[in-house]
Amino acid sequence: MKSQLKLKWYQSIQVQIGLALALIFVLLVGTFSYTLLALRARQHDYIILNLTGQLRVLSQTMLDQAKQYSAEAPDSYGQYNRDLQIYWMGLQQQTAQYNQIIDSLVVRQLDAGLAGKHQVTSHNGKIYCTFDAFSRNQLARSGADWQRFETGLKQKIGTDLNKPRLTWAADYILARGNYLTASSEKLSSAFQSMMEDKLSQIRLFLQIAAVLGSLLLLSILLLLKRGILQPIKATLKGFKQVAQGDFAHPVPISGNNEIAQMGSAFNQLTNRLNAMFRLTNRINQGTQLDEVLAFVHAEFQQFVPLDWVGILYATPDKQRLTLERYFYLKHQVVTGSTFSMPAQLKDNSHQPFNVNFNSQNLPTSQYLEHTLGHMGLQSALYLPLQVESKPNTANAYMVFASANSAYQPEHIEFLGNIAAVISHVFEKTVVMENLVIAAIKGLAKLAESRDPETGDHLTRMALYSAIIAEQLGQHSKYSALITPAYVRDVFNFAPMHDIGKVGIADSILLKPSKLDAAERTEMERHPTIGADVLKLAEAQVQAHGHSMFKVGIEIAAAHHEKFDGSGYPTGLQGQKIPLSARIVAAADVFDALTSKRPYKEAWPVDEALNFMRKNAGQHFDPEVISALESAMPRVLEVYNRLKHV
Repeated sequence: MKSQLKLKWYQSIQVQIGLALALIFVLLVGTFSYTLLALRARQHDYIILNLTGQLRVLSQTMLDQAKQYSAEAPDSYGQYNRDLQIYWMGLQQQTAQYNQIIDSLVVRQLDAGLAGKHQVTSHNGKIYCTFDAFSRNQLARSGADWQRFETGLKQKIGTDLNKPRLTWAADYILARGNYLTASSEKLSSAFQSMMEDKLSQIRLFLQIAAVLGSLLLLSILLLLKRGILQPIKATLKGFKQVAQGDFAHPVPISGNNEIAQMGSAFNQLTNRLNAMFRLTNRINQGTQLDEVLAFVHAEFQQFVPLDWVGILYATPDKQRLTLERYFYLKHQVVTGSTFSMPAQLKDNSHQPFNVNFNSQNLPTSQYLEHTLGHMGLQSALYLPLQVESKPNTANAYMVFASANSAYQPEHIEFLGNIAAVISHVFEKTVVMENLVIAAIKGLAKLAESRDPETGDHLTRMALYSAIIAEQLGQHSKYSALITPAYVRDVFNFAPMHDIGKVGIADSILLKPSKLDAAERTEMERHPTIGADVLKLAEAQVQAHGHSMFKVGIEIAAAHHEKFDGSGYPTGLQGQKIPLSARIVAAADVFDALTSKRPYKEAWPVDEALNFMRKNAGQHFDPEVISALESAMPRVLEVYNRLKHV
């Protein structure tokens, strides 16, 4: 059942496209992040370039002012004092600013105040710089030039800063200023070259990113065409041929990806449909359930492990399963054997499920798996069947068992998919029974609507009847009569016991007071009326070679007969009363006693049983009452679940 194509993770179209998209995403994020960082670095570079420009301006300013001072050298104390306020103060500011810029560049950490209007700072208010080797070398030389220049200038100025030797300082600047200006220009040029190199790198990175992005997009387009579009086109062509009825036409498979897996799975599906059509045609030729099971055993082996196949019915109380029919080539199982209902079925589940076991680890003897295990089987698969007459319930189950293989999820899935086909075939073999069940419910509801009981009376008494019948069937005296089919008939027809009341006039049926003799006689005709209605139905099905209503006729006609012969309508006595009618009579009275009525309260169960014991041999068959008492645990389960008190 599994696909023959095993897909490795890297062959998956989802993985391939996902990886390509992830690479594009990473490329985009990387490009965006790099561009942001580059822009930030460019802003820093502009600040640095601006600062190196300031060095050049400062060196040139100091040179120009020195020339002017030398040309206008002071010749009096008044002029000297004036120059202290003008030239000397300006020179101090210029050297201090030059020194601050050089020191900041050397340590590659700029105070935010140096950035001016181009201020771009980090979280702690400083700018951290990165320079290339050429810029670092030139910065080292320019820094050394400034140190020499500043040292010489300080020597010329002298140690008394209140009376600096400005003339000597101006002469020193005139002699060394051009050299300092040239050094500043070289530093500015070095940083300018660095900026241009960085810009070229950014441009190259963006070009490479664009090429890679284009290649990735082209790869995705090629993958879509070769891995998806072309295979889908071929697959659709194959689908169309299959849709026209050519189930033998395989969908072409190319490559090994999800599309190929889909085509392979579709080919398996068409092969399975072909096999199912052959199987359905062959099964539909059978008219007996035994023959259907033989066909299933022969044909299903190509789909599921199969050695034993059987049909089991749920008992009316949904607590046990009864083996109706089976097919197995080796060992025998007693038809009619009853097994406990698996827990998986008690919630009326419609889903198949499997159970694995072996001879050393068998469930208790009350389960079907215990019997199958002793036959050498090791795995069982339950398939709930639904019929059209009961679309929301599963009262029958087809069970498959295998000696060698455990049932896998694909087996369960397959059986779940064909459950409708099997149910239809199964329904064909028991269609008359299903029609009867539907008719019973409708007629029972009709009778109930004219003479309404309380609560779930019909449901309870039908379950009580089936439980009593099953209990009686455990005795050898009744084992030949009480088969699983007989129990089902008792359960199905018990609600029909008063169907004849549809023929009684409302003036009698619904009379609140006691009936007079004539009215009583008319009322006692309802068993005969009900039996006559069912006899007409029996005649109709007998015309098609079936007999379905025998038990229903017995129940309708004789459920008011009493064991001592004092009942009606014909006064039958003892064993002459049909067993089904004796069973239903006891179940009907037990429920009437233990249920609340408008005219009485519900009797306690013990009190009701005591009353029925006293009337055993008179109203009731003593063996039926004994079976009722023996089955009381199951009866009480129904009573507690559906009681009306």
